[in-house]
Amino acid sequence: MTGALVCVTLSMHYPEHCLTGARIPTNHIYLHVHEYFVKGFNGSFWMDKDLILIDIEKQVHVNDRSTCGFEVDDITNLTLDNAPGIMSCSNIQAVVALISVELAGGPCRSLPLGRRDGTTTNIESANNLPSPFDSPEMLQEKFKNLGLDDTDHVALHGENTFGRVQCQLMQQNCSVGEDEETLVNLDTVIPNVFDNKYYGSLLCGCTPLPLTRFSISLKDSLKNYAASMVKMGTEAR
Repeated sequence: MTGALVCVTLSMHYPEHCLTGARIPTNHIYLHVHEYFVKGFNGSFWMDKDLILIDIEKQVHVNDRSTCGFEVDDITNLTLDNAPGIMSCSNIQAVVALISVELAGGPCRSLPLGRRDGTTTNIESANNLPSPFDSPEMLQEKFKNLGLDDTDHVALHGENTFGRVQCQLMQQNCSVGEDEETLVNLDTVIPNVFDNKYYGSLLCGCTPLPLTRFSISLKDSLKNYAASMVKMGTEAR
């Protein structure tokens, strides 16, 4: 019943929050993936800086000014406070990410629950999150260290099909003099739908990763994305 309540709560509040920003679905996927990279799913990403001596994962360089979407999850948490049963923050984020993908036209997938929240943060791991400034080789190594192969790496890039990025990271796509925090679409074809158009834009021969087959087959890109998300969500760490 708790999982069903999360789904109902999100379906009630998600549309109104989408009106406040087109990045909402991508933000939830981003939060979900970054949670995994910091010692697995334990809810530590949701810790706020209430105590001066505690460093929090939200404020590391890779996440600073780029992680959003907490407001929808906070609403879900508040609703569950008055509901029977216990639902961890990490489980809530997993459900939020699942529904965000589906509402954007992405693949449906199974969702094993059972994640438990931790009580500490891990700044060292948070500072080693995948970064837009990492080389392809460095990104491969970071994914490999977490039990994810090149296919998982490329498939999980599928979230960029409806993602936006700040101009400071993609100067070539921004107008001269554009503010560095102005957002530009990563998928310039159909930016608000979960499809495989993003991969087509990457076929420039500048990466060793196997992108071609995903850009050709929408079915393959959706299938592999769903499989990699499930693998990431159940990988023993």
